[in-house]
Amino acid sequence: MDLSIVVPVYNEEETIPLLYQAVLDAMQPLQETWELILVDDGSKDQSFSKLELLAETDPHHIRVIGLRRNFGQTAAIAAGIDHSKGKIIVLMDADLQNDPQDIPILLEKIYAGYDVVSGWRSKRKDTFITRTMPSLFANKLISVVTGVHLHDYGCTLKAYRREVLTGFRLYGEMHRFIPVYANSVGAKLIEIPVRHHPRKYGKAKYGLERTMKVILDLFTVKFLNSYANKPIYLFGGTGILIMAVSSLILLYLFIRRIFFFVPVLDSPLFMLSSMFFILGFQSILMGLIAELLVRTYHEAQHKPTYTIKTTIGFDSPKVD
Repeated sequence: MDLSIVVPVYNEEETIPLLYQAVLDAMQPLQETWELILVDDGSKDQSFSKLELLAETDPHHIRVIGLRRNFGQTAAIAAGIDHSKGKIIVLMDADLQNDPQDIPILLEKIYAGYDVVSGWRSKRKDTFITRTMPSLFANKLISVVTGVHLHDYGCTLKAYRREVLTGFRLYGEMHRFIPVYANSVGAKLIEIPVRHHPRKYGKAKYGLERTMKVILDLFTVKFLNSYANKPIYLFGGTGILIMAVSSLILLYLFIRRIFFFVPVLDSPLFMLSSMFFILGFQSILMGLIAELLVRTYHEAQHKPTYTIKTTIGFDSPKVD
């Protein structure tokens, strides 16, 4: 299988037949073998029935996964990826705001040597206050924190080589951070403008509250990418910084006591300094405990601390 198109579906009964036809029109001129994996994320309308009908109509291309309840977009995407067979995986939304006609453009970049091709809704057709503006803020924040500079992390329309999607699990709202994970294992990324259409059917499933979830997930992504293998750098570094602040306060109190005869113990700064010193020492201890957990994790699962792109001269090539 050359290509797997993974689409999470939630209450999209009106768009499903149109989505299938649009994907079919986009894929017919291409020579790739492909599958369309539609993951029903616990829809409350007739979406799953429509998906069943599609699977009967085109069993050669259509694959349907029905989740027991609504687990969220990230979980639905993870289920689709886990059950896909394609060497290349394309993700897109079911609401027809992404245009399947952009899939061949994404594939051109993959075949040109890129591992991740990310769509950029440069002319986004959403409400500015509740959708576009929070997205602009979140994209800028993610780019600064992770060092992976994309204009549009929230655009689901992306193409990946299968090998860059292995080695991590998706939780929360983390599907938008897949390019960050891929970059951490050396994937070659590019972002290209894609079409974006106004929503014609149904209503948007997310609002301003999603921005807060994304920011919280960003803390997790930053920690996993920067400190998962060496947590002592984070906890120990923080502890040393806090203890340094404590030492400076004590030095100030000492100088004030020697030259101005101000009692040390009568100052609230002494209590503050003591508290900072204890917190700093505890932070270093937490870092040591985290180091033990990381080593146990890697050694118990025989999980290496590196990823291999390819090998030459061995009995059989390996790809991680």
